Amino acid sequence: MSRIVHARLDQRTEELLRQLQRRFGWNDSQVVREGIKTLAALLPDKGGRKIVGLGRFESGVPDLGSNPKHLRGFGK
Repeated sequence: MSRIVHARLDQRTEELLRQLQRRFGWNDSQVVREGIKTLAALLPDKGGRKIVGLGRFESGVPDLGSNPKHLRGFGK
């Protein structure tokens, strides 16, 4: 499904848009699509989930929430 995006461009961004259109022969939509893809490719992947606060407890045991030894019998 297509989505319509409206954007207000300042003068410098408008100039860049026109330059890209002339250089690649793209319309407004193609420039926006390729720009989004390029930006996404430049950003680092966040990776997997991380446990927040792991090891930040008064016990001083750094792996209390993930070490099987500490979790043995938990919930029984």
